[in-house]
Amino acid sequence: MGEEKARVSRRGFLAASGAALLGVAAVATVAGSAGLGEPDPDAVRLGDFWLFGRYEDGCADLGFDEIDLSPVQLPHCVTPLSWTGWQPSSWQDRWIYRKHFTVTATMTADRVRARFDGVMTNAEVYLNSMLVATHEGGYLPFEVELPQVTVGDNVLAVVVDGRWQLDVPPNLPGSGPSAIDFYQPAGIYRPASIGTVPRTRLADVFARPVDVLGPARSLHLTCELDTTVAIAEPVQVTASVRQAGREIARGSTDVAPMPVGTRTVEFDVRGLGAVRLWDVEDPALCDVVVSVRSGPRALNQQVVRVGFREAAFTPDGFFLNGRRLKLVGLNRHQWYPFAGGAMPDRVQRRDAEILRRELNCTMVRCSHYPQSSAFLDACDELGLLVWEEIPGWGRIGDAAWQQQNFRDVSGMITRDRNHPSIVVWGTRVNEANGTTAMYGRTGRLARKLDPSRPTSGALASSTGARFAGSDVEVLAYNDYTARRGAPFQLRPPPRAGVPYLVTETIGTLAGARAYRRTDPAATQQLQAELHAKAHDLAAADDRYCGLLAWCAFDYPSGWQRSMGGSKFCGVSDFFRIPKPAAAFYASQGDPRARAVVEPGFAWDFTASPTGPGRAATIWSNCDRLELFLDDRPFGAARSRRAEFPHLRHPPFAADLTMPRGQRPQLRIDGYVGDRLVLSRRFSGDRSRDVLACVPDDPQLSADGSDATRVVVSALDRFGTLRAGATGTVTLALTGPGELVGDPTMDLGATGGAAAVWLRPFAGPPGTLTLTARHDTLGTATATVTTTASGSDGGPRT
Repeated sequence: MGEEKARVSRRGFLAASGAALLGVAAVATVAGSAGLGEPDPDAVRLGDFWLFGRYEDGCADLGFDEIDLSPVQLPHCVTPLSWTGWQPSSWQDRWIYRKHFTVTATMTADRVRARFDGVMTNAEVYLNSMLVATHEGGYLPFEVELPQVTVGDNVLAVVVDGRWQLDVPPNLPGSGPSAIDFYQPAGIYRPASIGTVPRTRLADVFARPVDVLGPARSLHLTCELDTTVAIAEPVQVTASVRQAGREIARGSTDVAPMPVGTRTVEFDVRGLGAVRLWDVEDPALCDVVVSVRSGPRALNQQVVRVGFREAAFTPDGFFLNGRRLKLVGLNRHQWYPFAGGAMPDRVQRRDAEILRRELNCTMVRCSHYPQSSAFLDACDELGLLVWEEIPGWGRIGDAAWQQQNFRDVSGMITRDRNHPSIVVWGTRVNEANGTTAMYGRTGRLARKLDPSRPTSGALASSTGARFAGSDVEVLAYNDYTARRGAPFQLRPPPRAGVPYLVTETIGTLAGARAYRRTDPAATQQLQAELHAKAHDLAAADDRYCGLLAWCAFDYPSGWQRSMGGSKFCGVSDFFRIPKPAAAFYASQGDPRARAVVEPGFAWDFTASPTGPGRAATIWSNCDRLELFLDDRPFGAARSRRAEFPHLRHPPFAADLTMPRGQRPQLRIDGYVGDRLVLSRRFSGDRSRDVLACVPDDPQLSADGSDATRVVVSALDRFGTLRAGATGTVTLALTGPGELVGDPTMDLGATGGAAAVWLRPFAGPPGTLTLTARHDTLGTATATVTTTASGSDGGPRT
């Protein structure tokens, strides 16, 4: 993402790309699902045509010579990265981003604002050489008023400071980047936009469902009005609640004439008994359209998205809309190969789809910071519950650090409190003691900003013993009680009368130091068994609200138990390709929706000439599995229900020891009741293996801010991953876009599969073709078409 581009002059660059022209102000503004207002729908999404380079004196000045800067697209990481071996020194510096945009005379009647969804870590924003804003912290958005714009060409310059020594969470000055368990590459790594907003606008809307399961179901609106001009006449604020395209109810309130400044307005919308509730199985959403008028004049409109649901953590478990739900989930880091955190919205959403649809999670923990709004939007739409927490890890900083921590609580909740998927705020720093006064303060702030959700914070063994219970409402524990070599166990809920949730377990502190697809089969199977046992133990006791294991995906780290700059503790790898442990989660879904038969072994006789052995595990949600070798019956797999009595679908086991030299075809038939629902075949013959090159999405938007993953893998003749494959794959991309990834892949190092991402350039529609070549597996191609911005047929935000 940070590769050097061909050097171009400022004049040549602008001639080639054109300076951005701001959209004309509109009455309606759409804020998606976040309460913090955004520029209007016609705002320029600042993804394309930035100039980027290393900071030098004067680089934010209007007349700075841009000849040595490189054109880049947002989101962007400041340094080239691979899929492992990251070096934090490569981004520990200051950087400059410059954007030219054009303002017309008619636009100056409104307010011009820029919005940045995330800049790692600190930012200084300049407009035409003038410093107009600063921001500290890399995980929350900020908006910048641009009153000094001029008609014609303007330059927005952003100085990005990615140095570790900044005194903001989760950084810990005086240490180094490896003092916390994840790396944080610098850059403008989330979307940015610029546009006009009305002189009078809704700066924030919080739409809070009330009495969801009672007879007086309603919606309480808290709206912040912001005006730069005095309003002499009364103002009316109206809210319309709509579901599935139909208005269900509306409410309004009158506001006295307003001077310049802000005013908070509160009112209720009643008569919402017909609203369909939001649930993990039916995530029914509502649009709340809030309008502001003064007499006949429409001043502003904002749309926020909400869901009506009651989420209750109790000492007897977790309940959603009055129904007991045992929470099954994983932790998620936002980092990706090659790009750090700088992946477009579509890619962020894909993680939520993997967690909910492929791994059957009902909850995800956003560890250890607020994550992309696009990811949270997808959680709302998919029915994936969310634990969201403030930035921080392990330790507390000085007074300035703690003050930023307090601001982070406010920013996180204000941005995300309309998301129905979020059910708890993490207001304690992960595994950090802090003080009762500090956490009491953050907890009180959270309850003031959002009285509808409980607060919590993940405790480690050292902090759990001193838990007083006064500053959080849900006791959460990172349970690494079981160590390598000992039988797996969970700590029982330590206190009566307090809701209890396991927020981490397993990782690489139980079992092995690393879990990779290149590790021995026994190591990979151990990870799967540990995850299954953890959830089985949590399911056995109603006092556990649930268990969120560590973790979904491998991630970059230099902390303890990292290897080559990576932590290999995900149930899927860094590329989001599943390991055998992911098969456990996949097998816990309803077979009527998706039948699963997934061996916990590789049907490959290269490493093990006699096959997977006497106790080969098969993860499945079927009632019965019948086995066949070369289509001849080989008996039924036995259920392991006795070992996992509380799992919805325990695994199966079979003796698959083969005579040396035999490599038969394996067939597994899965039955639900007496009905065959799935039949899978696995080849022991490597001579017919092939190369595959498969994109997640066949169509992208050519706006410079879109991307999709392409998985390149060795497969047997029936389409099963050949994790033991070796050799080099070379990649070549043609068409109007860039390859986000290395041009070669070592299948032996990645376990037979890896991925890259395709990212179209901003411009006219076209076709991207990725060609993958391997000496023995052959050639495979992936084709992705690009369309005009907004016409790709699928949501990106």
